[in-house]
Amino acid sequence: MPVVEVRNMRKTYGRHVAVDDVSFKVETGEIFGLIGPNGAGKTTSMECIEGLRTPDDGTIEVLGVDPSREASELHDRIGVQLQEAQLQKRIKVWEAVDLWASLYPAPIDGNMLLEQLGLSSKRDAWFMTLSGGQKQRLFIALALINDPEVVFLDELTTGLDPQARHAIWDLIRGIRDRGKTVFLTTHLMEEAERLCDHVAIIDHGRIVDTGSPQELVTRHSPARTVVLSTLDPGAESHFRAIAEVDDVDRRGDEYTIRGQGDELVTSVIHGLAEGEIRVTDFRTVVPTLEDVFLKLTGHSIRS
Repeated sequence: MPVVEVRNMRKTYGRHVAVDDVSFKVETGEIFGLIGPNGAGKTTSMECIEGLRTPDDGTIEVLGVDPSREASELHDRIGVQLQEAQLQKRIKVWEAVDLWASLYPAPIDGNMLLEQLGLSSKRDAWFMTLSGGQKQRLFIALALINDPEVVFLDELTTGLDPQARHAIWDLIRGIRDRGKTVFLTTHLMEEAERLCDHVAIIDHGRIVDTGSPQELVTRHSPARTVVLSTLDPGAESHFRAIAEVDDVDRRGDEYTIRGQGDELVTSVIHGLAEGEIRVTDFRTVVPTLEDVFLKLTGHSIRS
């Protein structure tokens, strides 16, 4: 049984359709990403799955439970970090952890959790004195205090600097590696590509496609590009003769070679060797989830 199964979920606010006929599954022990631009319906979908909102139509099961009808039963089995979570300015880190622990019948050791998340030195610090990354690590601690089976993380790294973002990514991988299932939302395509085992792309409230990041890239952006520099006068004609090459663009000594499939790079390398072409620079340009998103939705990612 999937950990999360959503079938034909719909949620409206007056005439505005926030989520429209959304369906997907989340399997045990994976990091699943609901990805798309801001305003696409990610947070509304997650809040319906958590039981914080009631969908207008469709069915949702989390750990075999309907969150809108059996929220109290589900409460002890999931951990939640909300997108715009805040705490009292002068609550201390240890006080917040103790408060959250008191809400559950069998919480885990809060001190151990702070140690694992690198917050032991901030145990007596006020919430308002924490950096953005430290606050997010604290919210992760609060989401894990009940030792949940599924952890929901909504736009966890938005606004963080690259160092803090990478530290949070390592923590999320650690949660998965301890056997938990992680459900996250993000509008950062690099984050989804680095973290997620499977993703669902949502735009304007509808699921566009689902799969692993690599599956989506292979399915929708099979083109590959090689960029190299050479002074060899016969290089261009040699490149155009390679079967996998669709196009060659030359600008001075730099050549941009485009083709389809994973064999393009290998074929270009073999061509360089056979033609004894000396290169001074060589790099490949690999499609990303952002390229997939642009192709599927026809517009840039909204921030």
